[in-house]
Amino acid sequence: MAVMDGCEAKTRTQVLEERVCPKCGKEVEVFTVKGRIVEDTACECGYVFKAQEQITPAMPKKDE
Repeated sequence: MAVMDGCEAKTRTQVLEERVCPKCGKEVEVFTVKGRIVEDTACECGYVFKAQEQITPAMPKKDE
């Protein structure tokens, strides 16, 4: 459904965010969805920002 795509796509769109490296203090650009890192990203100093599991809303089971 193309009409609903705009609403749903907004929550899946990756956002480029800057995070501060805890090892060297430099800013590193990481891709996030809803504040969670999508893929592993390495800083120049070698520190790796690990990808985080995405939160998916629980769907209630349907009784048949």
